[in-house]
Amino acid sequence: MGTRLGALVERLGGQLVGDPNLEVSGIAPLTGAGVSHISFLSNSKLRAQAAHSQAAALIVSAADDAFIAASYPGARIVTNNPYVYFARAAQYFAALDEIVPAAGIHPSASVDPSAQVAASAHIGAQVTVEAGAVIGEHVVIDAGCYIGRDAVIGADTHLFANVTFHARCQIGARGIIHSGAVIGTDGFGFANEGGVYIKIPQTGRVMIGDDVDIGANTTIDRGALADTVIEDGVKLDNQIQIGHNCRIGAHTAMAGCVGVAGSAIIGKYCTFGGAAMVLGHLTIADRVHISSASMVSRSILEAGQYTGFYPLAKNAEWEKSAAIVRNLATMRDKIRALEKTIKTLTNQDES
Repeated sequence: MGTRLGALVERLGGQLVGDPNLEVSGIAPLTGAGVSHISFLSNSKLRAQAAHSQAAALIVSAADDAFIAASYPGARIVTNNPYVYFARAAQYFAALDEIVPAAGIHPSASVDPSAQVAASAHIGAQVTVEAGAVIGEHVVIDAGCYIGRDAVIGADTHLFANVTFHARCQIGARGIIHSGAVIGTDGFGFANEGGVYIKIPQTGRVMIGDDVDIGANTTIDRGALADTVIEDGVKLDNQIQIGHNCRIGAHTAMAGCVGVAGSAIIGKYCTFGGAAMVLGHLTIADRVHISSASMVSRSILEAGQYTGFYPLAKNAEWEKSAAIVRNLATMRDKIRALEKTIKTLTNQDES
């Protein structure tokens, strides 16, 4: 299925330069777009590619449009943020082909009689819904999911196959949880008595806001006493670990394999590159951006970009550098001694 450019602009805004009745069938990259596709230019370094693209239409900024207008023969949609426009257009085209699961409960699903399941919800094959759970309007729960006792799934939320959503945890509206994710596992809480670990019951919940995306095989631990909280608009990639009693601020995004230890408090609008690590009980301010593979070992109270990893080097060079780092304390003491000697000699010369 396709759409007219005019209809797309009426829906998403922007300034159309070209034929509003031109039909486009979908979005494609600059180099792979054909005569029925729309593409986008969000990086000015690719202007030359855009100028020679075969796409029927391009989504461009005003500055890029002025550069390519003379050489690109197709239609253009001019907008302030082409990448965001592309994202919204992609959502629109995906919706045209989307197969919406039928409302109802699959015969093989096990739903406790005390659970509340909206008539518009879809409960797939082999799903288990425990006592007291609440499933909202237009929720989609794919095959093999487990919904624990008294859990709450908000309207229009989609759980892909084999998600585990444990007892008393909650997620708001329009959430997405991908396959293999586990929400509400026990936090890693133990007391040590003479070398023997004594388990601390984890009695809190996981409370997730609206418009939250959670990637495949990501795990979020329930709180020990208080709750683990994931605020509105948070985006978590695959294979992320969020420890117990953490709070992740609204619209923060984390790339794959990030690890956040227990009781860390992370602000709003933060970003974390892949494999970044955050130690427990730290506080991170709003709009902090952590580079990939960085280790956050102290609280960060000021917005900005932070990086905490050693640059890659050949192994032999790295070993030499590591040896120097190990001897820094000794070198410091020697430098201080030399400074003291130089100062003594200078004073003697002046006298």
